[in-house]
Amino acid sequence: MTLTANKVRYEKELDVLQTRLTEISLAYRGRQRAIIVFEGWDAAGKGGIIRRMCWSLDPRACKVWPIAAPAPQDLGHHYLHRFWTRLPQLGELAIFDRSWYGRVLVERVEGYATGPEWQRAYAEINEFERMLSDDGIRLVKIFLHITPDEQLKRFRARFRDPLKRWKLSAEDLRNRRRFKDYEEAIEEMFAKTSTVACPWTVVPANDKKYARLAAFGRIVDSLSQDVDLTPQEPDPDLEKRVRKLLGLRGAKG
Repeated sequence: MTLTANKVRYEKELDVLQTRLTEISLAYRGRQRAIIVFEGWDAAGKGGIIRRMCWSLDPRACKVWPIAAPAPQDLGHHYLHRFWTRLPQLGELAIFDRSWYGRVLVERVEGYATGPEWQRAYAEINEFERMLSDDGIRLVKIFLHITPDEQLKRFRARFRDPLKRWKLSAEDLRNRRRFKDYEEAIEEMFAKTSTVACPWTVVPANDKKYARLAAFGRIVDSLSQDVDLTPQEPDPDLEKRVRKLLGLRGAKG
């Protein structure tokens, strides 16, 4: 059964969640860092969720990293190197549209990594994420799941729409032909990298509205846990100068 969200519920709840995310980003300013990892099947809706997140965030404090195949200069380094260089600074939120999990997914299935390389990657990834967590970075990992039938429907819709056709690539078609192999790799990824400190959240995504609310909800809950979201009081001296300049009087101006 496909989990769904009607339009009224979707628009109401999304507005609340986006406002909450804005409050979180303000509370994080200069004090906290966070990483959101999005993985999932091709055409599962990662981009749609990321766009709606960015609508709520100051672009100066939010960076989106779309991860594709490593560039030639990356191949001379450990595979985690290009992710170390993209970690957020204090006050920033980094969003990864695909991530270091490519080592145990596409690189495993398509043979870009050898057996020993992807097999040892589970421990390397867990240690990498443990270091991030120990260093105070909030890490949220979202996997969007759709059925093969829904994926085929979305592929067809993309191909028919000239403005979305660019989203459909030869890699998407190649990956679909190996759906069972990817299922096996995904299940093992969950089993070996969903830890107490950095668990996976699997979101049913056949219905895009439901998926957006579920993913947003998980992100907001994780990033707001034990965080004081009360707006910061302005510097007293600055407040005094602003009130004088703007002609404001009393507590509410």
